[in-house]
Amino acid sequence: MSGTAMLWPVFALVGLTFAVWCRMFVVRIGQMKRERIHPQSVATSAQAAARLTDSRVADNLRNLFELPVLFYAAALVALFAGLATPALLSLAWLFVALRFAHSAIHCTYNKVMHRFVAYLAGGVVLWLLWAYLAFLLLT
Repeated sequence: MSGTAMLWPVFALVGLTFAVWCRMFVVRIGQMKRERIHPQSVATSAQAAARLTDSRVADNLRNLFELPVLFYAAALVALFAGLATPALLSLAWLFVALRFAHSAIHCTYNKVMHRFVAYLAGGVVLWLLWAYLAFLLLT
């Protein structure tokens, strides 16, 4: 397996983050134009929360800078330690797939229990990835 194989799930998650970031602009600017909201009137998070009614995409973008930060760190550790095993790569791709599912739910119909299952499963996979990485580093 290529030593850089761990970079592909990283690029996929970065791509998801970019797509959600772009979607946030479309949603926010669309609402601001429709409702004639002046940009200065949403300058703080409190003002934005009061004026911008659909925060699903913005909330999801924030989520993509929470648990995924630990994923990025694990991928870099695996890459630099030369530990990109098939099992570790599978866990990485599974985490990314679950983040895609979480984002799809969050940015569309936003059913909380569906979103929670995707989030929890992704979290469990991430902790397993870190545990397996630690095992590989110790052996």
